[in-house]
Amino acid sequence: MACFTVPLAEAVVVSTAKTIAKKVGCSEKTLDFIDKKVGWLEKMLYGGSFLLAIEHLYHGEISVYPPFLTALNTPEEIPVMLHEMATSGVGMALLTTVVWGVMVGVSAVFEGKKAEAKSEGGL
Repeated sequence: MACFTVPLAEAVVVSTAKTIAKKVGCSEKTLDFIDKKVGWLEKMLYGGSFLLAIEHLYHGEISVYPPFLTALNTPEEIPVMLHEMATSGVGMALLTTVVWGVMVGVSAVFEGKKAEAKSEGGL
Protein backbone atom coordinates (compact mmCIF):
# COMPACT_ATOMS: atom_id res chain seq x y z
CA MET A 1 0.00 0.00 0.00
CA ALA A 2 2.39 2.70 1.15
CA CYS A 3 5.45 0.83 2.37
CA PHE A 4 7.61 2.58 -0.25
CA THR A 5 7.04 5.93 1.47
CA VAL A 6 9.26 5.01 4.44
CA PRO A 7 12.46 4.41 2.39
CA LEU A 8 11.50 7.45 0.32
CA ALA A 9 11.31 9.58 3.46
CA GLU A 10 14.71 8.24 4.57
CA ALA A 11 16.11 9.09 1.13
CA VAL A 12 14.87 12.67 1.46
CA VAL A 13 16.45 12.95 4.92
CA VAL A 14 19.76 11.53 3.61
CA SER A 15 19.71 13.96 0.66
CA THR A 16 19.03 16.89 2.97
CA ALA A 17 21.77 15.85 5.38
CA LYS A 18 24.18 15.39 2.46
CA THR A 19 23.44 18.88 1.17
CA ILE A 20 23.84 20.44 4.60
CA ALA A 21 27.09 18.57 5.25
CA LYS A 22 28.54 19.85 1.96
CA LYS A 23 27.65 23.44 2.84
CA VAL A 24 29.17 23.27 6.33
CA GLY A 25 32.69 23.00 4.99
CA CYS A 26 34.04 19.56 5.77
CA SER A 27 37.46 18.12 5.13
CA GLU A 28 38.36 16.70 1.73
CA LYS A 29 38.18 13.13 3.08
CA THR A 30 34.73 13.73 4.55
CA LEU A 31 33.47 15.31 1.33
CA ASP A 32 34.78 12.31 -0.62
CA PHE A 33 32.92 9.96 1.75
CA ILE A 34 29.74 12.01 1.42
CA ASP A 35 29.93 12.11 -2.37
CA LYS A 36 30.68 8.44 -2.88
CA LYS A 37 29.46 6.36 0.04
CA VAL A 38 26.45 8.40 1.14
CA GLY A 39 25.56 8.73 -2.53
CA TRP A 40 25.30 4.93 -2.63
CA LEU A 41 22.71 4.97 0.15
CA GLU A 42 20.82 7.77 -1.53
CA LYS A 43 20.65 5.90 -4.84
CA MET A 44 19.65 2.63 -3.18
CA LEU A 45 16.80 4.30 -1.27
CA TYR A 46 15.47 6.38 -4.17
CA GLY A 47 15.81 3.49 -6.62
CA GLY A 48 14.08 1.00 -4.34
CA SER A 49 11.29 3.43 -3.55
CA PHE A 50 10.77 4.17 -7.25
CA LEU A 51 10.57 0.48 -8.15
CA LEU A 52 8.15 -0.21 -5.29
CA ALA A 53 5.99 2.75 -6.33
CA ILE A 54 5.83 1.38 -9.88
CA GLU A 55 4.87 -2.05 -8.51
CA HIS A 56 2.15 -0.53 -6.33
CA LEU A 57 0.89 1.54 -9.27
CA TYR A 58 0.72 -1.61 -11.40
CA HIS A 59 -1.31 -3.41 -8.73
CA GLY A 60 -3.73 -0.49 -8.36
CA GLU A 61 -2.64 0.50 -4.85
CA ILE A 62 -1.66 3.98 -6.04
CA SER A 63 -3.72 6.23 -8.26
CA VAL A 64 -2.65 9.22 -10.31
CA TYR A 65 -5.31 11.43 -8.73
CA PRO A 66 -5.91 12.41 -5.09
CA PRO A 67 -5.82 10.82 -2.56
CA PHE A 68 -3.08 8.94 -4.52
CA LEU A 69 -2.94 6.07 -2.00
CA THR A 70 -6.05 3.96 -2.48
CA ALA A 71 -5.96 2.97 1.19
CA LEU A 72 -6.96 6.54 2.04
CA ASN A 73 -10.28 6.13 0.22
CA THR A 74 -11.89 4.30 3.14
CA PRO A 75 -11.17 4.92 6.83
CA GLU A 76 -11.08 1.18 7.54
CA GLU A 77 -7.98 0.72 5.37
CA ILE A 78 -5.91 3.48 6.99
CA PRO A 79 -4.82 1.41 10.03
CA VAL A 80 -3.86 -1.45 7.71
CA MET A 81 -1.79 0.95 5.62
CA LEU A 82 -0.08 2.43 8.69
CA HIS A 83 0.68 -1.07 9.98
CA GLU A 84 2.24 -2.00 6.64
CA MET A 85 4.33 1.16 6.70
CA ALA A 86 5.47 0.44 10.26
CA THR A 87 6.40 -3.16 9.53
CA SER A 88 7.31 -3.61 5.87
CA GLY A 89 8.38 -0.03 5.17
CA VAL A 90 10.58 0.34 8.24
CA GLY A 91 11.98 -3.14 7.67
CA MET A 92 12.92 -2.34 4.07
CA ALA A 93 14.50 0.97 5.05
CA LEU A 94 16.51 -0.66 7.83
CA LEU A 95 17.63 -3.55 5.64
CA THR A 96 18.71 -1.15 2.90
CA THR A 97 20.71 0.87 5.42
CA VAL A 98 22.32 -2.27 6.88
CA VAL A 99 23.28 -3.50 3.40
CA TRP A 100 24.75 -0.07 2.67
CA GLY A 101 26.74 -0.23 5.93
CA VAL A 102 28.14 -3.63 4.95
CA MET A 103 29.03 -2.24 1.51
CA VAL A 104 30.87 0.69 3.13
CA GLY A 105 32.69 -1.69 5.50
CA VAL A 106 33.78 -4.02 2.70
CA SER A 107 34.83 -1.03 0.62
CA ALA A 108 36.93 0.29 3.51
CA VAL A 109 38.68 -3.07 3.87
CA PHE A 110 39.52 -3.20 0.16
CA GLU A 111 40.64 0.44 0.12
CA GLY A 112 42.86 -0.24 3.14
CA LYS A 113 44.45 -3.25 1.46
CA LYS A 114 44.96 -1.26 -1.73
CA ALA A 115 46.62 1.59 0.19
CA GLU A 116 48.78 -0.88 2.11
CA ALA A 117 49.92 -2.58 -1.09
CA LYS A 118 50.62 0.80 -2.66
CA SER A 119 52.74 1.91 0.30
CA GLU A 120 54.74 -1.32 0.09
CA GLY A 121 55.41 -0.67 -3.58
CA GLY A 122 53.15 -3.44 -4.83
CA LEU A 123 51.01 -1.31 -7.11
